[in-house]
Amino acid sequence: MLTLLLLRHAKSSWDDPGIDDFDRPLTKRGTKAAAAIGQYIDKARLAPGLVLCSTAVRTRATLTLVLREIDCPAPQVVFEESFYLAPASVLLDRLRECDGRNATVLIVAHNPGIHALALELAGDGSRENLSALAMQFPTAALARLTFRAPSWSTVLPATGELVDFVIPKKLD
Repeated sequence: MLTLLLLRHAKSSWDDPGIDDFDRPLTKRGTKAAAAIGQYIDKARLAPGLVLCSTAVRTRATLTLVLREIDCPAPQVVFEESFYLAPASVLLDRLRECDGRNATVLIVAHNPGIHALALELAGDGSRENLSALAMQFPTAALARLTFRAPSWSTVLPATGELVDFVIPKKLD
């Protein structure tokens, strides 16, 4: 079974209008939320073997904070320039290039692409999770989808089960 973790970057700051969007740092709230998601991943034993992450400052900072909380061997991390504000199609095309050695993959990216990808792939799951996902994909939210596919290259729309949809403020 394949497990896909889709993580939107944590809350970032708009305090300095002179900073380019790509370079925006995390807020204190974002830092706390990213750590909470990392603790959730660790407790649920969902450590990824591969991480695909946007190169934006806020996604890299989110990933660093998440990985600090996971007690496992460090995953392979690939920073993807094409993931910055990427649509779902770019994220899915890259996911399909992954080999089967990594049964759990974490993608750290931005809205609206990360939300659109989760909606596209989720074909099953609890009503509560599917309804929450349909409404929004807040900062630092994590969607966990599983697939009964033999490889990432065969993952198709609406074939994933949305096992969990975690929002940091609900972890408190």
